[in-house]
Amino acid sequence: MNSINRRSVLLAGLGAAGAGALAACSSGTGSSHGTPALVGPDSKVVAAADRKRNSTGKVRNVTLTAASAMLDLGGGVMAKSWAFSGRTPGQEIRVNAGDTLAAELSNQLPDRTTTSIHWHGIALRADMDGVPPATQAAVRAGRSFTYRFIADAPGTYFFHPHVGVQLDRGLYAPLIVEDPKEPLSYDDEWVVVLDDWVDGVTGTPDEVFADLKHGMGGMDMGGMDMGGSSPSPGNSSSDGMSAMGGMDTGDMSTSGGTSDKASASPSGSGGMSMKFMLMGAESKLLGGDAGDVKYPYHLVNGRVPADPDVYTGKPGKRVRLRIINAGGDTAYRVALGGHKLTITHTDGFPVRHQQVDALLVGMGERYDVMVTLADGVFPLVALAEGKDASGMALVRTGSGRAPQPDVRPEELDGMIMTASRLRAADEVRLETKAADRVHRIELTGGMGKYDWGINGRRFDMDHPTANPVLVGQGERVRLDFVNKTDMWHPMHLHGHTYQLGTGGPRKDTTIVLPKSAVSVYFDADNPGQWMLHCHNAYHGEAGMMALVAYQA
Repeated sequence: MNSINRRSVLLAGLGAAGAGALAACSSGTGSSHGTPALVGPDSKVVAAADRKRNSTGKVRNVTLTAASAMLDLGGGVMAKSWAFSGRTPGQEIRVNAGDTLAAELSNQLPDRTTTSIHWHGIALRADMDGVPPATQAAVRAGRSFTYRFIADAPGTYFFHPHVGVQLDRGLYAPLIVEDPKEPLSYDDEWVVVLDDWVDGVTGTPDEVFADLKHGMGGMDMGGMDMGGSSPSPGNSSSDGMSAMGGMDTGDMSTSGGTSDKASASPSGSGGMSMKFMLMGAESKLLGGDAGDVKYPYHLVNGRVPADPDVYTGKPGKRVRLRIINAGGDTAYRVALGGHKLTITHTDGFPVRHQQVDALLVGMGERYDVMVTLADGVFPLVALAEGKDASGMALVRTGSGRAPQPDVRPEELDGMIMTASRLRAADEVRLETKAADRVHRIELTGGMGKYDWGINGRRFDMDHPTANPVLVGQGERVRLDFVNKTDMWHPMHLHGHTYQLGTGGPRKDTTIVLPKSAVSVYFDADNPGQWMLHCHNAYHGEAGMMALVAYQA
């Protein structure tokens, strides 16, 4: 949201940002809403769990200045946005597993804008997770806050704000945690950050969000019920979805119905702008409606296809690509023309190696792939799935002319890998055991009222602990994502990694297709309060969030 929103109003009286300011409202006492006692972000058990992390004792100090910036996206495209230290993506941070990262966020954003940093995918201590007001007070303009945590799990991660729809501005950057005992053999690395871009070109993310919330109200829906699913009676169950034991979590088939938007037609009297709402975006891979937002550009490493980022290497060299989808509303189908990709990791965790032509990457997901470079000039294309647009970068190992910006290599239509078809590497697969607790997480709502929620409720940021998804320390927890909507949702859990099914990959973000269900398992070994939400920036901000909270 902009400078004045429900979060900044809530936090205006808290003074300097920091987790300690939340002690009175989240320190393990029950709330006025009758919530059981919860483990607060600043609880002693959070500190005790943190002391058990493997630490090298080394500290990496960085300063991240969030401020307005005029960004050069290439090809003469300039965007007035917000960014870390005047660039997007921001400067990559690299640490070794076990190092402590001490990152000072200096908020120099305009007009009393509050912000934060969420360290996406890192299982860090709860009071450093960067989610106002659940884990800290938002950092006010002109103030600073230092995030300090041990990054003990190697992998590909990134960081971004967790206030309003700031994710869809330029405030993001890669975080790479290197393994001192790296088992893979390769010659070089290339970090590839994908993003859908609107800010400072055709509007702002706040204007997009306002358009989405109010746009469908000005449409003649032909008598359709656009309100989404009816509320569930609760957000957990004792026996969960017993019928789901044999469910194929890899079902990537289409949903059978049509989306709200596809069935809608503009009303002559509604006054709807339709400036940012995307109509007719359809994808079989995503089960129908591919996305909400009309983006003028799709970027690879902050560059438009007409003036792409270029990786220069030598033929025969083996390169590790770390692919991050930092977008707000777009899944990307990624391929490197003339090459096969070997998937080695997803969301930071190793998988059984799988050679593919292309892979589908939802918002918040990350993939590591290995490629042996051929001789020539090759396009790395990020096809905006279902949106008839793409981003592009180049790999140059020899002479040759660069392809056209709209090139579509044949690999994009070859063997396309989705996470549900991968298997966890043996060393990270969860031990097989029965779940101690099961929660049914219904994804509800629709475009008509833009009332995205979980179990029929929109998350109330003013009262984050009102309806928590409760877990207990040491439990094996199963979450049954049941998508009742006509759109796909990339569901992200903070502070943990879960396993898809009983042998699928370890992840923190997974695609749940419309009218489909996915079961995931995790061990409750990181006490605190953690967000569970759709990583579509606009669905999450509209209310498709819940709080996973440890009972005190």
